[in-house]
Amino acid sequence: MEGRAIYLPVLVMAALTFAVWLRMFVVRIGQMKRERIHPQKVATSAQAAALLTDSRAADNFRNLFELPVLFYVAAVVAAQAGQVGPVTLALAWAFVLLRIVHSAIHCGYNKVIHRFYAYVASGLALWALWAALAVGLLRG
Repeated sequence: MEGRAIYLPVLVMAALTFAVWLRMFVVRIGQMKRERIHPQKVATSAQAAALLTDSRAADNFRNLFELPVLFYVAAVVAAQAGQVGPVTLALAWAFVLLRIVHSAIHCGYNKVIHRFYAYVASGLALWALWAALAVGLLRG
């Protein structure tokens, strides 16, 4: 069961991505209805940027396909290589919790310096996770 424990933070990360996607959908559709923006007028990202004023959720959604991709791969590597332990689990959870904080800031009040701190901290947790995996894999 311990090896499968790495998939719980993965599920939470996927749930976060879904929640941000849902928020993006609600914000975009709401603005398009309020301002009577025809869908074809936002067919490209340039058109959307010119017409849709609140891009916080959309920007955060894109962020959830950058560093988190390396997190998902790390979780699979940890599970497949038998490298799931207290350190890898703690780092996986740290990454996910910091990404939740990052998304809450980004989709909420969006203070850049706070968002930056959460981003850097989550990145450091991810790099530490990969370092722990590398050490475990190299030791054999």
